[in-house]
Amino acid sequence: MARIVIAEDQSLVVQGLKMMIETDGNLQVTGEARNGKEVIELCEKQWFDLALLDIRMPVMDGLEAAKIIRERWPDMKVLMLTTFNDDEYALEALRIGAHGYMLKDADAESLIRSIKSCLSGGLQIQGEVAAKVVPRLFDHKEAKPKLQHELTPRETDILKRIGEGKNNKEIADELALSVGTVKNNISVLLDKLYLRDRTQLAIFAIKNDIV
Repeated sequence: MARIVIAEDQSLVVQGLKMMIETDGNLQVTGEARNGKEVIELCEKQWFDLALLDIRMPVMDGLEAAKIIRERWPDMKVLMLTTFNDDEYALEALRIGAHGYMLKDADAESLIRSIKSCLSGGLQIQGEVAAKVVPRLFDHKEAKPKLQHELTPRETDILKRIGEGKNNKEIADELALSVGTVKNNISVLLDKLYLRDRTQLAIFAIKNDIV
């Protein structure tokens, strides 16, 4: 059972999200917060597998909360939720290390699919947001990080699929590898490229034309 905390300042929205999420028997909302400060306090008291964070909240917004969560609890997944179809918010969320970005008008099926993708290690960006964000990631005005070491063909294949948003099992199935081998290669990639997490690997793959 995956444990989820929702941070959203509108109680009706929280209840709606909770109802949609819990239509899946493997997901349970075990924490609710009205702002970023409250969700951090909840995370200090109990473990959650995923935090569903609204971007705009009083006291502390979702981006700041996401940054703290990624620093303190790197194994916790973070999915951003907003009504604002704004690529700047999405870019900032990805830079912080969020595992996905959804708009609030998503239906239950899309929301559950996104949550499960994030929990499985995938990178989930809703279609209309991705259409605006991906070209920004391709912006060649930004300096590209340089490879510090040569990547093996297998590492390149895995990095390509991370950039496509695939989770470990999907990568393993496509490349006829075990999930353990994929995980080990991802750890090596993080060390080689001096990157923090899977989201940074995905952005690196896009910026370096590996996808």
